[in-house]
Amino acid sequence: MSDEKIKAKLDQVKGGIKQVVGKATENKKLEAEGMVEKTIAKGKEIIDDIKEGSEGAVDSIKKALDKKK
Repeated sequence: MSDEKIKAKLDQVKGGIKQVVGKATENKKLEAEGMVEKTIAKGKEIIDDIKEGSEGAVDSIKKALDKKK
């Protein structure tokens, strides 16, 4: 797991905690902040997954082309 993915996971947890605390204390602003932070972090995680997948695909293509030489 990459450092970026770990950071995104931690940010999701922090956002989730803010969201729960905001809901428990009826603080709509804190709840919304938590939801936004969690959503942004999930987006970053997805982007990192795509990046890792595309790097793997490029490596596979390079290996396949090298074998043909």
